[in-house]
Amino acid sequence: MQELNCIVNGKNISIMIDPSHTLADVLRVDLALTGTKKGCEEGECGACTVLIDGVAVNSCLIPAMKATGKNILTIEGLINDDELDPIQEAFIEAGAIQCGFCTPGVVMSAKAMLMRDESPSEEEVKEELSGHFCRCTGYLQFYDAIRIASEKIKARKEAGR
Repeated sequence: MQELNCIVNGKNISIMIDPSHTLADVLRVDLALTGTKKGCEEGECGACTVLIDGVAVNSCLIPAMKATGKNILTIEGLINDDELDPIQEAFIEAGAIQCGFCTPGVVMSAKAMLMRDESPSEEEVKEELSGHFCRCTGYLQFYDAIRIASEKIKARKEAGR
């Protein structure tokens, strides 16, 4: 066992873990943050996407100890004072949820992209989401949701929120 110290969803975490576990394992099992899904466990489907220091990563490919000292954001961390993130609101409005299995990973990739660029082009959105596999074929709704989220983020900034 080794001690992992990092920040998860804004909280300092210090936990003893099996060093052979992936970040996805630690998030889901040790920290009970089950919004991060495990799909292929090979980095192909994107269901396990989280942000590490603002960058979208497949947590199934990250050895947990590599998260030492890092700031990790999961889908659970997007809610702020019981208020959904604009991206979450937009996914609901656009009906971009379908079965919901891939949704957390897609939302987290969208979050990383919109943190970098509030007005991505449709091609940039498609490129960003190219690492996600949706069995419900909900990609068009994902694109709509990200466009709506972009508008919401800009409107909140203009309103000083």
